[in-house]
Amino acid sequence: MRVKRFNSKTPAESFRNVGAEGAAALITAATDIALVVDSKGIVRDLSFGDEEIAHDEYEEWIDKPWVDTVTVESRPKAETLLKEAGSPASKWRQVNHPSSSGADLPILYATMPIGDSGNILAVGRNVTPMAELQQRLLQSQRSMEKSYLRIRHLETRYRLLFQVSSEAVLILDAGNMRVLEANPAAERMLGKDKNKIVGRNLTELFDRSGAGLVENLLVDVRASGGRLQTRVRLAGQKSECILSASMFNQDGGSLYLVRATRPEEHADRESGFHLDAKLIELMEGAPDGIVVTASDGRILAANRSFVEMTQSGAKVRVLGESLDRWFGRSGVDLNVLTASLREHGSVRLFATTLHSEYGSSIDVEISATQVSMNQDEECFGFMIRDTGIRLVDNVSRKQPRLSRPVEQLTELVGRLPLRDLVQESTSLVERYCIEAALELTGNNRTSAAELLGLSRQSLYVKLRSYGLGDSNLEKM
Repeated sequence: MRVKRFNSKTPAESFRNVGAEGAAALITAATDIALVVDSKGIVRDLSFGDEEIAHDEYEEWIDKPWVDTVTVESRPKAETLLKEAGSPASKWRQVNHPSSSGADLPILYATMPIGDSGNILAVGRNVTPMAELQQRLLQSQRSMEKSYLRIRHLETRYRLLFQVSSEAVLILDAGNMRVLEANPAAERMLGKDKNKIVGRNLTELFDRSGAGLVENLLVDVRASGGRLQTRVRLAGQKSECILSASMFNQDGGSLYLVRATRPEEHADRESGFHLDAKLIELMEGAPDGIVVTASDGRILAANRSFVEMTQSGAKVRVLGESLDRWFGRSGVDLNVLTASLREHGSVRLFATTLHSEYGSSIDVEISATQVSMNQDEECFGFMIRDTGIRLVDNVSRKQPRLSRPVEQLTELVGRLPLRDLVQESTSLVERYCIEAALELTGNNRTSAAELLGLSRQSLYVKLRSYGLGDSNLEKM
């Protein structure tokens, strides 16, 4: 490539009057390091243009052979630079100098003769930043290679599990419900080879009635984000299978994971339960709210009726939340229920209030039971029934219980001052409230005290004063 000059003078003519001092200043400013080496390869002078490498240890290079100031692997390069100085074959070469800091100092050198004196000028550029970038690039490449190998190994292991699994597994595109992958177990169950399964819509693999159920299943899975299942009949076969579906994301898209099992082999282990598909459908369509929680009250599963009661809009908004969030006596009702469940195993007709997301309240009646998942875990099942429509019946049914004591109080009007009548009625109401709390908690006085907002000692005192204390105090 020809360089266009705007001046007729050559570079030599332009810098002829610079002088020795000016040339030295120019070399120092233009390079990071400059060395003057005599004809025997001894360093006679040096200067630094980069303050970061201007250390005292490098000043000891003076009067030493230049090849002795470089690392062992760089000695041939230094010798070549001295031999090629001023020749057409001369080119930039990287030479490393040892450093007391531990890391070598990489310098990119070029050499040229200085007049007819026999001395050689070696000018260098500090390539430490470039070397650091190269090192980072190498580390990044190694890290990527390790990650790639790890992903390959994981893919190989999961591909092997996918192939040898005895359970039929299908991977679907969530956008069009077409099968992307099918394992050998799915081929055997559906009675078709892989080429006749992959690429087809999942609904085409089942009979006409099952196609609608499959489509509804996938729609519900997308809406709820949970794992659901249904029972369908295979196309062209008399046998049935149970489909379980869940959704996951990959590479920015959504996929369905669908498992198919024979009814006699099926055991749904979600949250530790073993439930038949028909039972799950029954629970889902029940008019009463049905909720399954962990031992800490965190909701594991809930049906549509409970979502409607709480006005939550979708199941995903209640899953993982504490059931106590919607109870009227927050912090009390759930504690009373779980304490009774752990002691008695079940609770019947526990009356409380259920609050919705928008502040409305309904009176409900709760029946619950305890289920042991395994030796280390337990869970609770709650059936919540709206009793607002039976409120009048309940009042009329419970009224006779209070009617006789009220009649006795009215007979005392005129015989006792109003203050004594009020005190007597207060005691009567207090006694019936305590009896109601004991009835609700199955005579568990600890839970009854919590339900009434009393300490255990205060409840003891009131029980004795009303003649309700007995030998069962050890239940506290």
